[in-house]
Amino acid sequence: MLEAHGRWKAAVARPANAIGISMEAGGLESEFHTHVESQLLFQVRGELTCEASNALWIVPPQSALWVPGGVSHRIRGRAPLEGYSVFVERRAGANLPQECCAVSVSALFRELLFRLATRPAQYDLEGPDARLVGVLLDELAAARVENHRLPMPTEPRLRRLVEAIVANPADASTADMWARRVGIGERTLNRLLVKETGLSFGRWRQQLHITLAIQRMARGASVQQVATDLGYGSASSFVTMFRKALGASPARYMAHRLDGG
Repeated sequence: MLEAHGRWKAAVARPANAIGISMEAGGLESEFHTHVESQLLFQVRGELTCEASNALWIVPPQSALWVPGGVSHRIRGRAPLEGYSVFVERRAGANLPQECCAVSVSALFRELLFRLATRPAQYDLEGPDARLVGVLLDELAAARVENHRLPMPTEPRLRRLVEAIVANPADASTADMWARRVGIGERTLNRLLVKETGLSFGRWRQQLHITLAIQRMARGASVQQVATDLGYGSASSFVTMFRKALGASPARYMAHRLDGG
């Protein structure tokens, strides 16, 4: 069951407000919905994914997902889950991203967020809480965007392809082999995929592997197990791919996340 610490504050006329959320058992799955306010979802622990703007995001521990106001999105989570949700008025977020993105937040931002979640919804607009919000929004504007976005095509044949690869990510079939399975040529496959996602087949599959790897390691899977599950011939080849994409080995990347760094 999802528990919110404090009141849901999306309807409160303040530049920003935050709540803590936790779930110790079960799962969380919303329907597609929108908010007038923009929303930041910050993960302390657990697994959270979001589908929006023809893309899938995974939010590992110590990362956050920014969803601008008015963007239709669907959230899925898996217990144990602990995090925070920040609602930001559109006027207050004028300097913030206009599209969905995953961001790496600073230690200062985290402490400001923890503090804001304990404050009254109707805080004094001239008091210290309002100044806290101002610093929090400045930190959010300076946050680094992370490579946790998996573009999702909408063309029916490509959707069948995506579903098949997600169901069996270890299948190392070539682009030509996958194209034939969905009834199109390899050149058509790559042309459509680049048109809809901006990525070639090889780059899209690599991004899928990164997304699935982070998800599985957040659940506790070892690097060796993830490499095997994703079809890599050795753990070292998987580590090399991961390091080139994200700038750190899988073990170092996850240790940084799980330690709250």
